[in-house]
Amino acid sequence: MKALLLKEKGKLAILDMAFEEKLGPDDVLIKMHTIGICGSDVHYYTHGKIGNFIVKEPMVLGHEASGTIIEVGKNVKSLKAGDRICMEPGVPDLHSRATMEGMYNLDPDVVFWATPPIHGCLRETVVHPAMFCFKLPDNVSYAEGALIEPLSVGLQAVKKANVKPGDVALVTGCGTIGLLAGLAALAGGCSKVIITDVIQPKLDLASSYGMIPVNIKKQDLMDVVKKETGGWGVDIIFEASGNEAAITGIFQPLCPGGKVVFIGMPVNPVPVDIVAAQAKEARLETVFRYANVYLRALSLLGSGKINVKPLIIDRYKFADAIKAFDYAANPQPRSVKIVIEM
Repeated sequence: MKALLLKEKGKLAILDMAFEEKLGPDDVLIKMHTIGICGSDVHYYTHGKIGNFIVKEPMVLGHEASGTIIEVGKNVKSLKAGDRICMEPGVPDLHSRATMEGMYNLDPDVVFWATPPIHGCLRETVVHPAMFCFKLPDNVSYAEGALIEPLSVGLQAVKKANVKPGDVALVTGCGTIGLLAGLAALAGGCSKVIITDVIQPKLDLASSYGMIPVNIKKQDLMDVVKKETGGWGVDIIFEASGNEAAITGIFQPLCPGGKVVFIGMPVNPVPVDIVAAQAKEARLETVFRYANVYLRALSLLGSGKINVKPLIIDRYKFADAIKAFDYAANPQPRSVKIVIEM
């Protein structure tokens, strides 16, 4: 089948490839429809790594996905051929301690699409366990279904933050994950979400969702935080940029006893000011993917509580997938989510 292969850093190719996949009794065979380009895909393309995750051999990219079931295994009862689905891309060892503890995203043996050396889903078909496939509501499109994966990251962050009704949150970074974390925070009960970036069109989009945008090139973030919190500071900070400068000063806008949730993944290690955290007795949380939130994400989209349609701005056909990645590496300021349609 045709697949988009990252041959090495900076080199992509659309090739005919064979995959050693067989439809097991608990699996489904899926015809891929829409795949979102994640920031991690772009990092692997442009840098060949994210932290300790290093591309050492050719790898098919893509993990944000939706498609249509072609065939189901003999034990699969909840899904059938023709169902429109999205897929949770990480499959853990179901008998591992991490899975039994409810943290299957932290299973050391999890098999996650497009994480070295595992092949991703930018290909014509894929076999996947039925228990990690979720039927799309009738009013949710394939493209929206592909965004369930990054939305789940935002929901995981809100879950880890233990949001209380009325909390004021700050999101650093107005990319896809930052916007979705902000939307999840509002859906979770935050009264206000302040969001920062330097790209004005993305901040304008955040403003249309009811967030308070701060262009840190033109505005003083602390002035805005003081105004919106009566000088107290924000209750929660969601760090979604992975930017060293944002992380270095991350504790300044935080209220005493507040929480910081690190979502963004820097390409290289960055310093964290521990003394600044101690001075506020800040509580630190980290997010690595998600666990047990896909159904919640689908419910939020299906009910209309969260609308991701405005984020889906750029669409490419699979034949132009390399062009899509070159664009994703240097996008226009208006771009948020880029998707590839098979």
